[in-house]
Amino acid sequence: MSSPEHSPRAARIASVDAYRGFVMFLMMAEVLRFGAMKKAFPGSEFWSFLAHHQDHVAWRGCSLHDLIQPSFSFLVGVALPFSLASRAARVEAPWVSWLHAFWRAFLLVALGVFLRSVGKAQTNFTFEDTLSQIGLGYVFLFALGRVRPVWQWVAVGALLVGYWAAFALYPLPAPDFDYRAVSGLPEAERPTGFAAHWDKNTNAAWAFDVWFLNLFPRETPFTHNRGGYATLSFIPTLATMVLGLIAGGWLRAPSTPGAKIGRFVGLGIVLLAAGWGLDAVGICPNVKRIWTPAWVLFSAGWCFLLLALFSALLDTGLPGGWAFPLKVIGANSIVAYAGEHLIKGFVLDSFKTHLGANIFAQAGPYEPLASGFAFLVTFWLVLWWMYRHKIFVRI
Repeated sequence: MSSPEHSPRAARIASVDAYRGFVMFLMMAEVLRFGAMKKAFPGSEFWSFLAHHQDHVAWRGCSLHDLIQPSFSFLVGVALPFSLASRAARVEAPWVSWLHAFWRAFLLVALGVFLRSVGKAQTNFTFEDTLSQIGLGYVFLFALGRVRPVWQWVAVGALLVGYWAAFALYPLPAPDFDYRAVSGLPEAERPTGFAAHWDKNTNAAWAFDVWFLNLFPRETPFTHNRGGYATLSFIPTLATMVLGLIAGGWLRAPSTPGAKIGRFVGLGIVLLAAGWGLDAVGICPNVKRIWTPAWVLFSAGWCFLLLALFSALLDTGLPGGWAFPLKVIGANSIVAYAGEHLIKGFVLDSFKTHLGANIFAQAGPYEPLASGFAFLVTFWLVLWWMYRHKIFVRI
């Protein structure tokens, strides 16, 4: 599946590793279960705030947790220009590079399906998870990485306009349609008017999945995804990755750190405003779960601003020791992603086996924090050991 890369630490980009590590930390930190802390301390604005930003919004809008997947996808694009330059320096034959791109795409999709099937009675063929979405678009991203930036911008525009049109032209349900059977959204949160074309489980991407996912073996026929997520979201996710590709080209360009940061901030603000504006005027709602074009722009705006922040802190000569814990995670993001899904139960059960079944319960209402912190520290030490030995696992 993957191989260790014994490359010098100096060859890694500090800002990109730290940003990626920050994103992976947000994902891993789900084990702290701020939602449980909110229930343990009802009325606490502190825990309510943290719980909100450790969960996805119901449909429209954005929390900090909602920025994990777009950031991870964006950073795949950021890294590609450096990977292509490395392959060119090795004078690698084009067919070898293309073969690797197809192989990587397959492995990402397969790993996503595998992780979503853990604990299931049979293979769970769904493709809405982060790794599968990246894998489905990766070969197209690789192709766009080999063309001029102007065509990359054209691709972003075509992807967003085309995806917007597919939803806008898809007919709305009949007046007597039972939304409660497939939606689960409170009436007050359901989009209305023209925005109803992007309602939960009544849209073009949902209709595709009702056909596509039932081509695979299933325990019961697929009718809808409870969260509203969809396979076809890989199309606008590709636009997110291409925007990352453009950012990676700027990051690699021979200009001053200040000039790069300025471009990131400027474009970030423009994209944020554009995504917010499309939602505000009713042209396209800002919905992460189905990766609307407005969401692509809005979330990419945050991605550019976060990349600017980490670049300003780590690529300009300022002391960067504070970022070491994040760089350790970011240098092995695939291990962090898969490990959080696979070994969390094993680690926590091991603590209980060797230190007592009630070891975490002794923390009282803070038990979620105690068990979560124990897992995070243990897993980080594993990643640190890999970092020290220059073992960087990649697909």
